[in-house]
Order: sequence, then structure tokens, then C-alpha cells
Amino acid sequence: MAGDMKTDVKKLAPAGMAAPGGHYSHATIANGFVFVSGLLPIAPDGSRLVDAAFDVQVTRVLTNLETTLIAAGSGIDRLVQVRVYIDSVENWPEFNTLYAKWAGDARPARAVVPTGPLHFGLKVEVEAVALVGEQISSTQQ
Repeated sequence: MAGDMKTDVKKLAPAGMAAPGGHYSHATIANGFVFVSGLLPIAPDGSRLVDAAFDVQVTRVLTNLETTLIAAGSGIDRLVQVRVYIDSVENWPEFNTLYAKWAGDARPARAVVPTGPLHFGLKVEVEAVALVGEQISSTQQ
């Protein structure tokens, strides 16, 4: 049925994000979920944080993720799954600490995958799936 929230596919280009560097959308909304493409530590002006320290890159990529979630009508508390690609397993503990602070009480399913060098020489990439819409309280379930 046309216009049905459950069947429409909406591509998202959030304000405050650099344009995608390839043939993709930052996020796609379908069937009550937002699917967030792999986000890199790229500033809103398009500058790549290649020479930035790992913690600066993580902070930027998590900010990009949160910006995308909010633009989709979602949020950190609505995350279902997060996949993280890091350039080295040695960065896993620092990533985990920064991520835990950012995510707070949210504990979506997550994978952290050491990959070796990432695109442009960046150190972290994050993709995610989240629910769209307001959280249902435990009394409404």
C-alpha cells in the first residue's frame, strides 16, 4: 500500500553531515527501522580526521551516528545493533570506554572487528540499526 510506514523506503541525508562519498545514503528507513551506513570520522565540512588521535576519531564518528539517528526520528536508546570496525585490536579497550560513556544505559547488540587499515587511513567506522519512533515504556508493552 502506497504511503504505508511499514513498506516505504526513505533515504536520509541528515543536516550537519558531509555528503556521502559514494553511491549510498547515510541511512535508510524501512519497516520501523533505521539502517545507518558505515560512518567514518568525517567532519560536517567534509574534512577527514585522518591525522587525529583515535579518541578524537571515535568521538566524531559517534557524533555522526547520533546526528543520523536523531534525523531519522530515533536515538541512542533505540539502537538494536552496532557494528564497529577499528584499524587495530589495540584500540579496542579505548573504543569500548568511549563507547560506553556515549551509549550510557543503551546496550544494543554489538560487534567490534579489527580490520587493519580503513578507507582514507582512518581508524574507526561504525554502522548501526535502530528502531524509529518513540520508545515504548515497559507499562505500554
